Amino acid sequence: MAEFLDRALYRKIKGMNREALESLIQEFYNMGKESAETTKVDMEALKAEISAIKGIGETRRDEILKVIQRHLCPLENTVG
Repeated sequence: MAEFLDRALYRKIKGMNREALESLIQEFYNMGKESAETTKVDMEALKAEISAIKGIGETRRDEILKVIQRHLCPLENTVG
């Protein structure tokens, strides 16, 4: 894994004032948030793989998929 905090970035951070450091930290946070939000799950492929498991019928498969969907999209499942 490549070093995230290399010497040049360390020196840059060391010379920053509070506002610049807060801006940099916010930028790092936003980059992490965006990368976490881009996770995609192919529900059709997941459905097919769950269906292929011996002993999992259509009803049980649908229950499992509902639980997975609730955890992948928690904001869509809240009552307002």
